[in-house]
Amino acid sequence: MGAPVGPGSGRPVTGVLLAAGPGTRLGRGPKALLASRGVPLVSRLVDELRAGGCAGVVVVLGARAARVRAEADLAGCTIVENPLWSEGMGGSFRTGIGAVPTGRDVLVALVDQPGLDRAMVRRLLQAHVPGRVTAAGFAGGTEGLRRGHPVLFAADAARTAAAAAEGDAGARGWLARNPGIVDLVDCSDLSDGGDVDTAADLWRLG
Repeated sequence: MGAPVGPGSGRPVTGVLLAAGPGTRLGRGPKALLASRGVPLVSRLVDELRAGGCAGVVVVLGARAARVRAEADLAGCTIVENPLWSEGMGGSFRTGIGAVPTGRDVLVALVDQPGLDRAMVRRLLQAHVPGRVTAAGFAGGTEGLRRGHPVLFAADAARTAAAAAEGDAGARGWLARNPGIVDLVDCSDLSDGGDVDTAADLWRLG
């Protein structure tokens, strides 16, 4: 798990919400527009990132981007589009990190994980050690906590991970190659870290 986590650095953190996927397996259009507690999921998660302490939110769109812009309230967000969204999460990760102000730490979240809430965001920000990577951990891993999202990257680590991202892996490969700088923070009391992938997962939307 790396070095012990300590109090947050107090540095401003930009939230990056990856919301470019088409939701093909669900057959209900882009996951960003799934209804969650009465609003599009992407809008609710933007609110959670802000309420948890993110100073600015970047939303990465792709599939049906024009429809998402029209139907979701993303006022105040920086909205960027990944033209290569069909090639996987790697391109969205690079696009999102590229839109973050230079030198800013970055909290990366996925739009298909509705268990994300402001308490989880706040916990990661408070635990973050400058220069390191802080990831939400959830019970059920083979060796203790299972690493999940969101993941809070120090500014330099975010750029390095983005440069290495490819295909549908996002930052997974880079994180696996650099375990010594990754701190897991137990968020099992807040969520199980699951995503909405099939119709059997729709209960997660609340």
